[in-house]
Parts: sequence; structure tokens; C-alpha cells
Amino acid sequence: MSSPLAAAPTPSKPSKLSKPDWLASPKVFRTEVLAGLVVALALIPEAISFSIIAGVDPAVGLFASFTMAVVISVVGGRKAMISAATGAIALVIAPLNHEYGLGYLIAAVILGGLMQIALGALGVAKLMRFIPRSVMVGFVNALAILIFMAQVPEMQDVPWVVYPLILGGLLMMVFFPKLTTAIPAPLVSIVILTVITVGAGLAVPTVGDKGELPSSLPVPGLPDVPFTMDTLTTIAPYAFAFALVGLMESLMTAKLVDDITDTHSNKTRESLGQGIANVVTGFFGGMGGCAMIGQTMINVKVSGARTRLSTFLAGAFLMVLCVVFGPVVSDIPMAALVAVMIMVSVATFDWHSIQPKTLKRMPLGETTVMVATVAVVVATHNLAIGVIVGSITAMIVFAKRVAHMAEVTGVVDPDGNQVVYAVTGELFFASSNDLVYQFDYKDDPDDVVIDLSDAHIWDASSVAALDAIETKYAQRGKKVTIIGLNKPSADMHGKLAGQLTSH
Repeated sequence: MSSPLAAAPTPSKPSKLSKPDWLASPKVFRTEVLAGLVVALALIPEAISFSIIAGVDPAVGLFASFTMAVVISVVGGRKAMISAATGAIALVIAPLNHEYGLGYLIAAVILGGLMQIALGALGVAKLMRFIPRSVMVGFVNALAILIFMAQVPEMQDVPWVVYPLILGGLLMMVFFPKLTTAIPAPLVSIVILTVITVGAGLAVPTVGDKGELPSSLPVPGLPDVPFTMDTLTTIAPYAFAFALVGLMESLMTAKLVDDITDTHSNKTRESLGQGIANVVTGFFGGMGGCAMIGQTMINVKVSGARTRLSTFLAGAFLMVLCVVFGPVVSDIPMAALVAVMIMVSVATFDWHSIQPKTLKRMPLGETTVMVATVAVVVATHNLAIGVIVGSITAMIVFAKRVAHMAEVTGVVDPDGNQVVYAVTGELFFASSNDLVYQFDYKDDPDDVVIDLSDAHIWDASSVAALDAIETKYAQRGKKVTIIGLNKPSADMHGKLAGQLTSH
């Protein structure tokens, strides 16, 4: 006879940790590794350029790109998104560095990171739901324009041979994927153009011309500032602007990647992750950063990466390329990287949004919002300002559109003793402004009924408008009865009616 123990069903083993998605297949792993390498190559001149904007040594920007990418690959909420030193962040903190020095800049990065953690914990990511699609389209198109505009200086006052190199790089990225997608076309283009320029001894601008690459890894340390209240009040405004701009660009980029990959990301985790990454970056002497839209597009749209491995390797390869292969990387012609970024610009732009048939069908207000977003971003070179202006424009357009949706229809009883006004629509600050003027206070009978069965009260402005209507009738000795309120409207009206004026 078998023992009860032997007969008992085998207890289920605790579920093992699922295998990382980048180990799903050799093809996925290869794609992620090569994508990380391409992005690392593209990060180097960008990080150096942004360091120049901020007025710091190139190593400060490169260290920031390294730590941001590595840390966010672990703690971020959006897979395959690239975070590094960015132009928007450089513009925010440059004045602080110019006036007070690098120590204050680093302190502001750390404080800004802490603010991002706090904002993330408070749920700032939920505000993304209020950004309309037209603003998102404008954001994407403005981004594409800025990416292209950033390449224009690299094509001015250069040897004529640079132009054939850029054209050759573009042609390779267009036609190479028709042969195989096993190796990212941008990587092939960079390697071939580098071999050509070095082999032929062509005198063209190279990555090395942008600045000296670091020869060692960053080491942690505290910012060289006095830890006083004066220091805090000095860096706080810059840190807060840093936190807002960084979060806005990162969350907008995450939403864009969500749409491209048809997957969902954890925006709250991304907000917290950006803060953690910036705190770490600050302690390692970096200039801070946020999501890099251009490099993210290289990673996701051009190279086909989808996992955290590509983000991690972008940062890791960046340091390896700088520290170990610095002389080789320095010889990469800028023409190769310009070609990659032009390709990214073309792929990023939403061409469908400007087709004549699309513009013809799209409501004028939607097109206005998109154009406003693009115009402000291109004018200011600040994506965050453009998104804010675009969102405000969208709110104004929406408010104007619905302001006239509240209709009032009056019907007098046959005996002439009562008039019933039926109010239809949404009552809020815009639509309720004209409500007061749609009643005949002078000639109406003494008994006035306002039927709100087909209306909804959204704010105190609407309650105040109803109070004003009742007051105007009362001044003429007439009685007003409000009926048909749904429960939320009744609750708001009952709480605020008669309480909104001091007399």
C-alpha cells in the first residue's frame, strides 16, 4: 500500500522568473545588440554637442549619456527607449553653469532628479491623458524638423566630398534592408563610410573634431558646492524647470514609442525612473538628461529594438567606444551620422498628417493645434514649451466649440400662467456665460420652470449663472423652479446655490 505522502499530488513549484524578452531568440538578441551599438555611435557626437551648449567639458555629457541609459534600462517604464544628455536639458541648466559653475549644475541635476521622483509619486504621469492627438502629431512633426535642422550646421562650410558621403549613406540605408535586415542598415552605413574616408585619406569633419573623448570611467562623488540654504534657493528654480522639461519630453517620447510598437508602458514608473537616473547621473558628475527622441527612433523604428537590453547596451557601448576604441571612433566621419539622423527625421515625420485629403477632412481647430505646436517648438527649440502651447490652444478650441452647445427653448402654457424653459447641453464656464441672456425676464409669467433634464452642470460658473437668473426673476417678483437635475448636477447645485456671491 502506497503511503499517503507518495499518493499526494506533487506540490506545484514556485513559478520561475520568466526569461528576459531579449533572450526569446538569437534573432532578437542580435537585433538588440546591434541596435545598442548603432545608438551608442549616434550618441557620441550628440552628447558632445549638448555639452558645448551647456558650457561643460564633453566628458560631462558623455558620462551623463552613459549613466542615464544604463540606469533607465533597469528602472524605466518604457522598454527600448533611450535616455541620455539632451539639448532641452542643456538649455535649461546652461545659465546656471555659466554663472555659478559646474558644481551648482551637478547639484541642480541631483535636486531635479529628486523632484522628478516626487512628481512621479504624485501621479504627474496621469496628466498625459489630457494631451490631445493633434498636439501629439504636432510634437512628432516638430521633432522631425528639429532633428533635420540640427544636421544643417554639419552640412555648411564643409568639403564638397561630404555631400556625396551623406547621399551614399542615405542610399545604403534605403536599399540595404532590401537585401537583409539581419544587420541594421545605419551600422552598415557608418562602417562603410568610415572605411572609405580613412582608406582614401579624405579630409572631412569627424567625431573627433567635436571634442576629446574620455579615457576613463566616471567615479561617484558629491557636487562641489556649499551645502547651505543659499545654494538651495539658487539651484531650486533651475532644478524645477529641469524636472518638468525632462519629464514632459520623456513621457511624450514614451507615448510615441507606445504607438509605434503597439505596446503599453508604465508612465509612473518611467517618471520615477527618470528621477532615479538623474540622481545617479548627478553623483557621477553628469549633466543630467531625459528621453532622447532621435536616438529612440534609431533604436525602435530604424533598428527594430524592443527590449531593455538595447537601452542598456547603448550606454555600455558608449563608454567602451570612448574608453577603449576612442581613436577609432574619433575617425568616424560626421557625414555618416548626419545621414543616419536625416533618415530618422524622414521616418519620424507624420507625412499622412499633411496630405491634402487629410487636411481637407480634418477640422480646422485640429489643424490649428497641430500647426501651433510645430511653430512654437521650431521657434523655441523646446519641445516642452510647444506641447504646453499646443495643449492650451486645444483647450481654447474645445471650449469655443462647446460654448454654444447649451440651448434654451421656452414654451408658455396655453393659459399663460407658466413658462417652461428646456435647457439642453453641457453647462460649464464657457457655455454658461451666455445662459443668463436667453430668458425673457420682463415679459415672462410669474411662474418660471427651468428644466435641466437634458443638461449637465459641470462647474461653479454654471451654478452662479442659475443664481443670477433666479435673482433677475426675483427682482421682478417672479418665482423660478429648477427641475430635472441629475444626481451629480443636483449635488453641485445644492452645495453651491446661493453661496457664490457676498450679497
